[in-house]
Amino acid sequence: MTRLDQLTIGATLLFSALLIAGVHTYASGRAQRAALEQRLSSTQQITTAGRRRRFRGVDRRLKQTGFGKKIELRLAATGLDLTPGEFFVYMVAAVAGFWLLASSVLASFFGPIAGLIALWSAFAFLNWQRQKRIEKFINQLPELSRIIANATQAGLALRMAISLAAEELEEPAGDELAKVANALAIGHSIDEALGELADRLPSRELVVLVTTLVLSNRSGGAIVSSLRNLTETLEERKETRREVRTQLSQVTLTAYIVPGMGLAMLMFMDSVWDGALDKITGNTLGQAIVLLALGLYLVGFFLVRRLAKIEV
Repeated sequence: MTRLDQLTIGATLLFSALLIAGVHTYASGRAQRAALEQRLSSTQQITTAGRRRRFRGVDRRLKQTGFGKKIELRLAATGLDLTPGEFFVYMVAAVAGFWLLASSVLASFFGPIAGLIALWSAFAFLNWQRQKRIEKFINQLPELSRIIANATQAGLALRMAISLAAEELEEPAGDELAKVANALAIGHSIDEALGELADRLPSRELVVLVTTLVLSNRSGGAIVSSLRNLTETLEERKETRREVRTQLSQVTLTAYIVPGMGLAMLMFMDSVWDGALDKITGNTLGQAIVLLALGLYLVGFFLVRRLAKIEV
């Protein structure tokens, strides 16, 4: 046996040993990960309210995708007691239900349109819940800044003041500040913890509060006087926002009434003339006209909503 043969055999044996070790390590890692996921899923089956989680298999697979992670972030911002898997299954069921309902009540042409509207409505519902939570948090900002100002004036550090505010305030401010306190407890800086809070619930009022706290913490300035001035400003903005929302409530309601009237007219036409929608949508020209009308209703809806959206 030549020296080249010996080197070849030795290299083959070494490669085989490394391959076996790598496969064993990979299999062991997958087993440990599966065991960890099993423990986590078993601990998360029951929430604080005692509700068992549904569709755990779908939830586990969905969280491994980018789409599932985006849904998880949106749900975290809304405060809803839903997992990504539950939301996904409910959304698919709603799309299928509205598709079948529109196909049977109106015409088969309206099935896909109703499905798309249901899909959009699911994510619009998340955005609405998120905005609703942000509005509620903004209304708590004056009380939040007042508690932090009183705590720091009493000699407490900013970290302790945030923990105290988390205990005193109700949802959502209490829950969000508890997350900030937990982040500070595991070693995050004030800038990082408050920055994550501003990212979860973006608003100009919260950005001003976070900036005030961060700058005061860095420079050691007069945080009490700054927070008291900020409290008065937030109270005034709170009243102004309430007045603006009251003045624009009729405009907002109009944005929903007009498309509803169009849908009611379609159903009325089909009830008066049986099979009218099937005949209208049975040719290309009728389908184009219906799509144009729906497009105009959507454009009007978004324009009215845009005009009614006034930032204060």
